[in-house]
Amino acid sequence: MKRLTLNIRSPKSGRKNPRKKASTRIVWMAPALGVSTLAVLLILFFTAGTSRGQVTTTATNSLANLLQMGLTIFNTIPEPPDALLLDASGNVVLDASGNPVSDPNEGFHAVIPQDFDPGHTNLVEAKWLDGLGCVTSGFVATANASFTGVAGTMPYHDLGCPSGDPKDMKNEGFLLVKTGPSVANFASAGAELKKVRGITMLTELGFDIRKSGVSGTSDNQPPLGSHCGAGAPRFNILTTTNFYFLGCASPPAVVTTGPGSAEATPPPPPDWLRLRWSGSPVMAFCATCPFPTTFTLQPITGTVLRIQIVFDEGSDTGGDFFGAAIIDNVDVNGTLVGRGPDEG
Repeated sequence: MKRLTLNIRSPKSGRKNPRKKASTRIVWMAPALGVSTLAVLLILFFTAGTSRGQVTTTATNSLANLLQMGLTIFNTIPEPPDALLLDASGNVVLDASGNPVSDPNEGFHAVIPQDFDPGHTNLVEAKWLDGLGCVTSGFVATANASFTGVAGTMPYHDLGCPSGDPKDMKNEGFLLVKTGPSVANFASAGAELKKVRGITMLTELGFDIRKSGVSGTSDNQPPLGSHCGAGAPRFNILTTTNFYFLGCASPPAVVTTGPGSAEATPPPPPDWLRLRWSGSPVMAFCATCPFPTTFTLQPITGTVLRIQIVFDEGSDTGGDFFGAAIIDNVDVNGTLVGRGPDEG
């Protein structure tokens, strides 16, 4: 089987994108055009054979074109603007040229939903929803004897998520849906992570995913619950040196899970899995590394420009054939974001 060879320039660190007004909903998703179908093709690579972390395929020109288009859109679709630096009086600080200065203390703090649906199919959706997240420190209401009202409350939490976003006051969870076919529909759901530009080393990436029927601490593919495939949901990572991706099921994540709710006896199986990819730096599949390391697991090098979450596998993709995932507590270097941009 012939290895894929790409002739693609790596993005330059000094390149800037045009800014637009901040929005909590974006209809274009940068990696989807060109990388939407890429993830599905990557699954075929894994099925055909992966050896020592290397992806092989006979598809060359079409895949190269898809990847090039994905990188081009990464560099042309505006990223979310940074927060502005304010002085003691609350005024925006300007540089010597009169341009506003970004707040240097602003770190990763938001996961902004994005739908890519240029054909207006209305078959993809990305949205933060109340009550959908992993319960870290919550409670349930117990009914009175006649079931006409609330008698009291008792604590509740899922030990699959031992920690969470301290600013999430509504137990939000992030829904990702692609209804119908994967490759045949040029559309995807996802999110942009803000603010990650400027990170010089990624030591941890991950998210919590809602999965039912978990039987052990190393199984991130139980049959019930969210879709967790080789290509979706995945991180697309653009740095000053290369373009990388991490799929939910490939490369394997470290799974942290607990025995269920600590308040229940006996404890039920946990409803969530905590998936984490860690390293110094994190290893990911490199899509633009020079041959022969193209599409092999490599350390993520360079300074981060953008990170996105992409979900483009529909209900025709196994082994769950579900076409949807619920995630929470998106993790970048140990900082967890488990709420939408409209909540705090």
